[in-house]
Amino acid sequence: MYPVILELGPIKIYSFGLMMGISFIIANILLTKEFKRKKIHADMASNITLIALIAGVSGSKLLYLLENFSEFLADPIGMTFSPGGLTFYGGFILATASIYFYAKKKGIKFIQIADSVAPALLLAYGIARIGCHLAGDGDYGYPTDLPWGTDYSNGTYPPSAAFRNFPDIVGKYGVNGVVPDNTLCHPAPIYETLICAGFFWIMWKNREKWKTDGRMFYTYLVFAGVERLSVEFLRLNPRLLFGLSEAQIIAAILILIGGIGLNSLLRETKHTDT
Repeated sequence: MYPVILELGPIKIYSFGLMMGISFIIANILLTKEFKRKKIHADMASNITLIALIAGVSGSKLLYLLENFSEFLADPIGMTFSPGGLTFYGGFILATASIYFYAKKKGIKFIQIADSVAPALLLAYGIARIGCHLAGDGDYGYPTDLPWGTDYSNGTYPPSAAFRNFPDIVGKYGVNGVVPDNTLCHPAPIYETLICAGFFWIMWKNREKWKTDGRMFYTYLVFAGVERLSVEFLRLNPRLLFGLSEAQIIAAILILIGGIGLNSLLRETKHTDT
């Protein structure tokens, strides 16, 4: 793994930050293209991207701190300003709320912005996951014997740390009570990148056909929820309810909201928007 891509004297270029930056640049390009196609002020795309960046990172960090509140109390400065520790759904919720109020202030229907940003958001998330993979930050999955199992020993959160609180994994793969750092694991972030790329292609291909306001956004909710719900089964995140992790519960809620929204839209249009 390559947490640091390049060092120029005291300056370090981190792989996660680099991929995060690339993801927002690509998202801004796609969003600008959609705004132009829909005859929405194209210059607003950069403002929305900036809002999403600031609110997204802030919300992701906030939810991470809440999830690890005891560690935060022990080291509030270190936890707050550490380069890692971001939980996507916190960023998604805060960014969505921030963009909603921005759209309301500008007198533009939020659903039009949501539809425009949906494909870009899905692809940007997939690109950012490459950063997680390169950083080896603990988003990988269970140990595996598959040919593409990945060595995360040089990552920021190697297997010896990631699996230390999971006795079943330690018992099966551990040596003297510790899972070796060179244990091959599922490259779950890459799975997410591939799934997101496939879903993005479907949405981008149909963006001109799906003309009903809300269809693109509700489809995004379903796709994003299905992607996270499925990949999360390969991770060792704590299970909270019905054997599901926090991320899976949120993902299931997104699928439910998206499914209800799509069903409502399709009933209203009597299946004419195909």
